[in-house]
Amino acid sequence: MPARPTNLRPQLRARPARRARGLRATALGTAVAALLAPALTACGGGASSATGNATLKWASSYFPAHWDPVVSGSGAQFRQLSLVYASLTRTDEEGKPVPDLAESWKYNDKGDRITFTLRPGQKFSDGEPVDATAVKAAIERAQKQKNSALFGDLTSIGSVEAKGLDVTLKLTQVDYQIPQLLGQRVLQIASPKAAADPTRLDRDPVGAGPFVIEQLIPGTKAVLKKNPDYWDAENIHIDNVELVSAPDASTVVSGLRTGVYNFADIDPSQADAAEKAGLDVFVQPGFNAANLSLNINKAPFDDDRVVDAVRHAVNREEFVRKLTFGHGEATDQPFPKGYVAYDPESEDAYAYDPAKAKKLLAEAGHQPGDLKLTLVIPSEDPQAEIVQSQLAAVGIKVTIKIDKNWATPFFAKDLAFSLYSTTGRDSAVQTLTAHFGPDGPLNLSSPYEPDGFEEAVAEVRRTPLDSPDYAETLQAATRAGLRSKALVFTYSSPNLFARTPSVSALPKNPGHIDWTGVKISGAD
Repeated sequence: MPARPTNLRPQLRARPARRARGLRATALGTAVAALLAPALTACGGGASSATGNATLKWASSYFPAHWDPVVSGSGAQFRQLSLVYASLTRTDEEGKPVPDLAESWKYNDKGDRITFTLRPGQKFSDGEPVDATAVKAAIERAQKQKNSALFGDLTSIGSVEAKGLDVTLKLTQVDYQIPQLLGQRVLQIASPKAAADPTRLDRDPVGAGPFVIEQLIPGTKAVLKKNPDYWDAENIHIDNVELVSAPDASTVVSGLRTGVYNFADIDPSQADAAEKAGLDVFVQPGFNAANLSLNINKAPFDDDRVVDAVRHAVNREEFVRKLTFGHGEATDQPFPKGYVAYDPESEDAYAYDPAKAKKLLAEAGHQPGDLKLTLVIPSEDPQAEIVQSQLAAVGIKVTIKIDKNWATPFFAKDLAFSLYSTTGRDSAVQTLTAHFGPDGPLNLSSPYEPDGFEEAVAEVRRTPLDSPDYAETLQAATRAGLRSKALVFTYSSPNLFARTPSVSALPKNPGHIDWTGVKISGAD
C-alpha cells in the first residue's frame, strides 16, 4: 500500500539532529518545573496519590504529541507510551521477542497462522479484561482508523480470530516475523472501551502497562503511578513517574545536577558537561540511521554515475564528529554492526573517495559547478550543511530549501533529493521493506526496488527466527537491499541518556527503554 501524502507516518518521521535552542538561563528551566508542580496538584494529580517514594523524574526531548498509540506510531515517542501500554511481546537484550501480555505463541505448520495465548487474569487500568477480543480490536483499529500511523506495518495480517485468551492471526503470506513485529513499537494495546473514543484516548490513555496516568498536561508533563495490576508488577520498583518535556537542551544537565530530574535523554553536545557533573552518560542500543534520499526517477539521479559520485563524496566520519561529538557511529547500512541483520559483505562498498566522485561526474559529462541540486528538508538541520559542503568539494552545488510541508511531497515521491532519519524497527524485515521496498515510505524512488530484493525478503519471512539459517538469510536480504540506488546512509545518532547515581542501570534492550528491575534510591 503506498504511503498517503496526508499521513506523516510518525513511526518513520524525519528526525533532524537536535541543536541547542538558545542559551536560556538555568534558572528558567528550574522555575518552569517549579511552576508546573502546583498546577498539577491543583488538578488533583501529583504527589498526593503517590504509592511510594521511588520517583523517576524523566526529562525528555521527545514528549509524546499523541497518547493514542495508533496515532503516535512507533517513532521515538513509543518509549514514553510504553510506560502506559503493554504489547503482545517485548524485546530482550539480544533483540529477540519475549512474552509480554502474551505468555506464548505458536505457528501452524505452514507458517501462515499464528496464535498468541494471553496471560490469564490481566486487566486494563479501567478494569476491562485483557483478552483476545481486546487484542483483535487493537489490531483492527490500527489497520482501519483513519489517522492510523500503523496500517502499513500490519499488511501481513489478513484477519483476526478471538476466543477467550487465544487470538489467532490469519496471515496474507508466510511470515515468521510477526512476534518480532508486534512488540512495543507497532502494537501497544489500549483498552477497547477507552479506544471507542480515540480523541479522548489521545488525552486520557488507558493501557495495561507498568504505570497508570494520573495527570496529563498535553505537550508538557505527565504524572504516573505504578500499576499494581501489571503482570510483572513485582519487578517494577519505581512507584511514581514524572515525565516532563525538556525545556531546552542547555538546561537539562543543570536540572539533573540540582535534582529537578534524575533521568534524561540528552543532546550529544551536553554529554561532556553531564560527565563532568558526575552523571552517568550512556548510549542505549538502538537502530537509528540517517541517510541521503535520492529519487532515481528524476534527473540527475537517473544517471548511475551521478548516484555513485554522491556515494563516494560522503564522508561519514564528519557527521559523527560534528553531530554526535563522537558518541554516534558511521554507517552505510540501516543496522548497527553486530546486529543479526548487519551484512559484513556490504561494509564500505562505497568508500569516501572524492577523487573518484569527481571522475564519475566528469564521465557523466558534468564540469565542476554545473551540476546544481536542491536539497529539500522540513526544518533547519546541520546534516544538510554537511551534505552541502561535502558535495561542493566534488563540484556539485547544493541549495538547501526548507519546506515545512515537506512530508507531502516526500511521501508523494515528488522530491529529487532529501534527508531522512529513523529510529529503526524490531523486525529487521520491516526495516528493509521500509527502506528498499517498492512502497516503502523511506524509498524516495518508488516504485523502484533493487533486483532480487523481493525474493530475498520473502525468503526471510519464510524462515523461522530460531532457524540456523536465519542470520545468513537475513543478511542476504540486507545485501540485496543495499544494491538500491535510492539511499546513501551516513551515520547513526546515539540514544544518549544521563542519569543521576540514584537511578540504577537499565537493561540494554536495543531500541527500547525498559524499567524492569530498575531501582531508585531515596536521595539524588
